[in-house]
Amino acid sequence: MTKNNEYGASSIQILKGLEAVKKRPGMFIGDTSVRGLHHLIYEAIDNSIDEIMAGYGSEIKLILNKDGSATIKDNGRGIPVDIHPEEKRPAVELVLTVLHAGGKFDNKTYKISGGLHGVGISVTNALSKWLEVKIKREGKIYYQKYENGTPIHELKILGDTNETGTEITFCPNEEIFETIDFKFNILEKRIQELAFLNKNLKVILVDEREDKKVEFLYEGGIKSFVEYLNKNKTKLHDILYFEKENGKLSVEISFQYNNEFQENIYSFVNNINTIEHGTHYTGFCTALTRVINNYIKKHKISDIQLTGNDVREGLTAIISLKIPEPQFEGQTKTKLGNSNVKGFVDNATNEFLNYYFEENPSIAKTIINKCINSAKAREAARKARDLTRRKGIMDSLSLPGKLADCSEKDPTKSELFIVEGDSAAGTGISARDRKFQAILPLRGKILNVEKARLDKLFKNEQITNLITAIGTSIGEEFNEDKLRYGKIIILTDADVDGSHISCLLLTFFYRHMRKLIENGNVYIAQPPLYKVIKGKKSYYVRNEKVLDELIKDFGGSNIIIQRFKGLGEMDANELFETVMNKDNRILKQITIEDAVEAERLFNVLMGDDVAPRKKFIMENAEDVKNLDI
Repeated sequence: MTKNNEYGASSIQILKGLEAVKKRPGMFIGDTSVRGLHHLIYEAIDNSIDEIMAGYGSEIKLILNKDGSATIKDNGRGIPVDIHPEEKRPAVELVLTVLHAGGKFDNKTYKISGGLHGVGISVTNALSKWLEVKIKREGKIYYQKYENGTPIHELKILGDTNETGTEITFCPNEEIFETIDFKFNILEKRIQELAFLNKNLKVILVDEREDKKVEFLYEGGIKSFVEYLNKNKTKLHDILYFEKENGKLSVEISFQYNNEFQENIYSFVNNINTIEHGTHYTGFCTALTRVINNYIKKHKISDIQLTGNDVREGLTAIISLKIPEPQFEGQTKTKLGNSNVKGFVDNATNEFLNYYFEENPSIAKTIINKCINSAKAREAARKARDLTRRKGIMDSLSLPGKLADCSEKDPTKSELFIVEGDSAAGTGISARDRKFQAILPLRGKILNVEKARLDKLFKNEQITNLITAIGTSIGEEFNEDKLRYGKIIILTDADVDGSHISCLLLTFFYRHMRKLIENGNVYIAQPPLYKVIKGKKSYYVRNEKVLDELIKDFGGSNIIIQRFKGLGEMDANELFETVMNKDNRILKQITIEDAVEAERLFNVLMGDDVAPRKKFIMENAEDVKNLDI
């Protein structure tokens, strides 16, 4: 055995203090790109929210400073500054420099808390170039500065004050993060969500870089949240709301049915968005289904037995649970596992709905008729699905005739290009690597699934071709294990029609194969708008800004500029070099960073109400480039 292969005690590294965070930041904040960067702010805000949930404070202010730093301030009690009896250091210094140091472990300081692991603000400090903390507490203003997670001086007293609260300003370390540019729109969504979830909390976001400011305060709490989500939809009744507390657990639920076909239920635990739901969601949905079925049976409205999917169609709901010791599945905190929560939420929902339905029979019948129509449509969809199967359309052994499949059978190595038009698809077939790249042409615009139930989808040839080619099916029968291609790439013209087709396809994936987006399987190709020829060399350009820069570089003489108005104007070599070739192409991966905002935008852009769509277009018109009319 050589010395280099020896594995003994000297091989074991001990990372002290915040070294572990600096060494592996992704373990603590997810990544070092845009998401991880904003997580630094969320950790600081979560501390302020914990104070407010504990009954101290009413306002949080977030400031994006001109120098690239961020300031988070609240009017809570302020982080303790007295000397810790064992560590012999001020408590605030421990909070900012020691992992697993905080007031959230004994259920005394904070009975309800989102940050359960005590690593939050110390991680923000570790990954910052510098951090300053000001604390207003017990009549004094305390101050301390840190560089790279280490205090550069002892805790100071700056003066006297009659106020209380904590103010943290930090500048992310550019050597750790891919970008240190905070995004106003990303932060705006999160603080608005927090304002919805915490009734009467004022949250202010100020961007001093661009002189922008927004302020949120919702007296209605999660009722206002439902109102916001259903803003552009046709509502079937007034918003319903109830809350229940048993000493340790408390739940707030607000919901309203609309005339659309999607379920939009968002669940939260201690202000954390549990995107995979959990026992609080199960308790609500189980009770909802049972109460509606019992009402139908008791009042002899129908002999139909509704499923959970039937009663959740067109339902917008917010479930907000507060619990002392939530058990989440994994550090990501996306699914609640506490077994006692299901029965608690079930009983609360059962009690409210039984009383409400008996007192408001007209609203009960409106909701029940909606659910019954959903069940009938689901049965029609089943028959349509069975019919398409009998015709062989949905059989994986009978793939669409238009599909030019690849020979690779391993989904992780294969790609499906959904191409606008037969002509461009023909060029794509010539340009592709047939071993791992498949081509499926689409003729014109597909069905707008935002306005259609499942039965219409299965009667639409474009949609059934797409479902069959991908292999997973949709709705209740969706099975990601049957996915035939690891990358599904939308390839359309770089014009208005192409953008519309892309939007229709994304609507389809978002509504009926959403897991593919969540898993990172869906992409949009970025074909070039221009080809610039200088001498014997060709350059492909994707926007006018880059084109202008290239013409500075070349001096503007002896160059040829070709504008591609559509994919059909590109030959096989050009399409291969710019879209098919893995070494050169640019693909935009579609993600769902914020499900609430995604839901709102899809409804604005693809729904029935014209006014909000027109408003959106007018507000964003100045950002449009390369508009073909």
